Amino acid sequence: MIDNIAQLDFNAHYTYADYLLWQFKERVELIRGQLRLMSAPSVKHQRASALLARLLGNHLEDSQCDVFSAPFDVRLPALPHQLETGEIDTVVQPDICVVCDRTKLDEQGCVGAPDLVIEILSPGNSKREMKEKFNLYESAGVREYWVIDQEHFLAFSYVLNEKTGKFEAFKPLTEEDTLHSTVINGFWLPLHRLFSN
Repeated sequence: MIDNIAQLDFNAHYTYADYLLWQFKERVELIRGQLRLMSAPSVKHQRASALLARLLGNHLEDSQCDVFSAPFDVRLPALPHQLETGEIDTVVQPDICVVCDRTKLDEQGCVGAPDLVIEILSPGNSKREMKEKFNLYESAGVREYWVIDQEHFLAFSYVLNEKTGKFEAFKPLTEEDTLHSTVINGFWLPLHRLFSN
């Protein structure tokens, strides 16, 4: 058991088995085996996250889909054998995720790609969310990915092209626009509600 993050080597490669042994207070993610510290969310961030979770939860109340808020572990195996051998080396905690295939859920969280992932940018993680996690979610097969940039009042929506396995981007949306989901049937959000928090 490791109870102090200082005991870890930030240059080492870790797996989910290692991650389960960590008992320190800091929140971390594993991206392809590399340790990433998570910043503490601001009040504005928390309000946006709570609003999204509430609206999605209400919309999906009678469906087979579940809505989860961070902290909630999503394990993303890059290769099929990682599921069988237990060598998963990517564990992320999206701000919000929707999982419609309940066979992916266990007591520790989700194994495999959620249907929808929403990340709300924080000043310390915008580069990671925009590049590293974009690539990660695309390669894992996340069907829809939203990035909410509260500082600049923008929302970015990406939908997976199932033929190419690549995200297709829509034009950036502002507070005057409405964000529509292509995966969650009938769900839409006037962005002024999100950005007025």
